[in-house]
Amino acid sequence: NRFSEMNPLPHMISLTIAKRILVAAVAFSFMQPGLRAESLEMWISSHQDQVYYEKMAELFRKKTKKDLTVSVSAYGFREMPDKLGVAFRTGKGIPDLVQLDETFFGVFLGSKSPFVDLTKQVKKSGLDKTLHSRRLEVFTYKGQVLGVPQSLSAMVLYYRKDKFKELGVNPDDLATWEGVEKVGEDLQKKHGQRLMAMDGTLFDVLLRQRGSDLFDAKGKLLPDFELAVELLEKFSDLSERQITVLPDRGTIFDPVFFSGDLETGEVLCVPGADWYGLDLFQQFAPDMKGMWGMLPLPAWKDEKGKLGPRTATFAGQGLMICKGSKKQDAAWEFIDFVMKDPDANAERFLQGNSFPAYKPAWKDKRLLKKHEYFDQSMGKLLIELEKEIPPVNVTPKRPQAIFLMQENYFGAIMFQALEARKALEEYRDAIESKDDNRR
Repeated sequence: NRFSEMNPLPHMISLTIAKRILVAAVAFSFMQPGLRAESLEMWISSHQDQVYYEKMAELFRKKTKKDLTVSVSAYGFREMPDKLGVAFRTGKGIPDLVQLDETFFGVFLGSKSPFVDLTKQVKKSGLDKTLHSRRLEVFTYKGQVLGVPQSLSAMVLYYRKDKFKELGVNPDDLATWEGVEKVGEDLQKKHGQRLMAMDGTLFDVLLRQRGSDLFDAKGKLLPDFELAVELLEKFSDLSERQITVLPDRGTIFDPVFFSGDLETGEVLCVPGADWYGLDLFQQFAPDMKGMWGMLPLPAWKDEKGKLGPRTATFAGQGLMICKGSKKQDAAWEFIDFVMKDPDANAERFLQGNSFPAYKPAWKDKRLLKKHEYFDQSMGKLLIELEKEIPPVNVTPKRPQAIFLMQENYFGAIMFQALEARKALEEYRDAIESKDDNRR
């Protein structure tokens, strides 16, 4: 016995067998998808969404019992598309999945998309039926579903309930753009009060409300040029009369617009998508809780007096999987979960991100109850409007058209520095000349 205690050979044999068993167990675990830890790299364009997606990864692990980690990197709204473009061009550092705003989606459209065609996955999961069709179309190009929409992004009119009551304005009088003009004119005469703030991002919203768009289905810019001229001439006139005005910094998305124009009552209403109220209002004007309400967007009347759609969409994030990813199946499993899970949809709304495009979530009482900031149900209003959402024609030139109007032309038209027709001619030439240069 003493010899056996001193002799290391039996112990060495046992240790060797134990090591082999351990190695075999590790190798077996890597052969089993359910047991292997998976890690995804995700890029997003909103720092607020970073918290959301880290929570969603935790929720995924809890509900599916799968060991998935998601490393979320948040970049600026415009920084992320630039960084993503560099990654695609160099082939280095490409993430597995990305969150991209629809206004930048067209930048990555061309003969070969860097995103995975998700058409089969979307159909198999049933999302082709359960996601709002107009939102799914926004991330579809040449018959391929390249992204999955997170938000409905339906436009409403945010208005100062307290000021309307104080000044004797009936919200129902803003049901049409004609009504906006009458109310605004009355406010100017009686109180010298400006009614509405707007910027160039509203241009294609107004076009789609009138049955047109920035592009037609074949990619032609301003298919109804005369209608575009008529719209801009109208709002140039309203601006000159101080009824609808451009903010000092030229945008309704600047924090200073909220702390200045809105908090001081310079204007009484502003059009914006669901995420505009859920995110920006609460972030930049938290002390105005209870002062703001929501209405349908004013509609246009046709020649027969029939009202057009009382909403349209603008911007909103979608999720895409990069072709350069080696973990496409895991990325899709995570996207499918985030899109369909009831708690994931509710959390996105309650956290102050957006109202979901996933229609089954609309039955959730958490999305339908009165919103604390507005003291009104945003969910019920959006559901009332969702069938009126007009289509968007997707084209690689759309991002350029949106930002060029916002940054170079809309302000000049509103301040009467350029006539609408002249501005649109220059606008059209600028986009078409850049398109010719690319060829």
